[in-house]
Amino acid sequence: MKAGVFIKPGQVEVKEFPKPTIEKPGDAIIRVVRASVCGSDLWWFRGISHRDANSLIGHEAIGIVESVGSEVTHIKPGDFVIAPFTHGCGHCVACRNGFDGDCLNQESGGNGGYQGEYLRFYNADWALVKIPGQPSDYSDDMLSSFVTLADVMATGYHAAASVEVKDGDTVVVLGDGAVGLCGVIAAKLRGAKRIIAMSHHEDRAKLARAFGATDIVSERGDDAIAKVMDLTNGDGADAVLECVGTEQSVAEATKVGRPGAIVGRVGVPQNPEMNTNNLFWKNTGLRGGIASVTTYDKAVLLQAVLDGKINPGKVFTQKFDLDHIQDAYDAMDQRKAIKSELIISD
Repeated sequence: MKAGVFIKPGQVEVKEFPKPTIEKPGDAIIRVVRASVCGSDLWWFRGISHRDANSLIGHEAIGIVESVGSEVTHIKPGDFVIAPFTHGCGHCVACRNGFDGDCLNQESGGNGGYQGEYLRFYNADWALVKIPGQPSDYSDDMLSSFVTLADVMATGYHAAASVEVKDGDTVVVLGDGAVGLCGVIAAKLRGAKRIIAMSHHEDRAKLARAFGATDIVSERGDDAIAKVMDLTNGDGADAVLECVGTEQSVAEATKVGRPGAIVGRVGVPQNPEMNTNNLFWKNTGLRGGIASVTTYDKAVLLQAVLDGKINPGKVFTQKFDLDHIQDAYDAMDQRKAIKSELIISD
């Protein structure tokens, strides 16, 4: 099979590998239909974080199940599925309490291999999310939205769910990448009345408004904080979704909420020693972390896509075939695409 691999910072390639096989009773082999490049992939692509050379890449995909292990009973060959970046077992204390992103029975070594023609997916029985029918039953836009349910839409929703966004709330969303834009969708889906999106790019701000943002703040730093406070008559927001992970974004998130607000952090920390002392002075809460992808997809998000309530696939602004995976990464790295989609097979 062909699959994308990391060569060195700034370079990815497609190479030939043996097709994966069932290794454990809980495995499934998936023929990938579509995959995507994540903003977090840019960390190692840019050399910000380490990744081993020649390692398989990718952690977001949809596809068709080809074979399953002996302990897989809820998923069968031929099923059309979302392959989350999480691999919840469904029965540990984390999964039972709705935090399958922190499943205690995940394999070590991280994710990889989704940006390829075939994928070995472990903990398949519970973690995979079945989509009714087959890919041919859906429009191109709908297939794109399904891909977001493998990560970014669920991650944006995790930010909103963590802070318990409810009807009538005022919400600030920091980050205008795919996760932040999906955070806007999630806030609206949960009933927010006012959604203030922090965006510095016209194309992303336009999409944020299409997804439900009522206000755009293009300023940065102290000016951005002042603008949010002005928009909220000095009160601050009821909830804050931090969807970036940088020190500046976290610092701003701790300052734009009202007293007693909660910050929902889903941006993976880019600095292990970020200062969150500002939380203390306004009784601000802090929640969030790794998204509960399977939990949210099964409970809310897949049906919302099927019903046409949300269309998160619009975050894909460029599409590529697998042989042009370098172009897919370059487009996101150079901000020519909000998010790149990979068309792998029919």
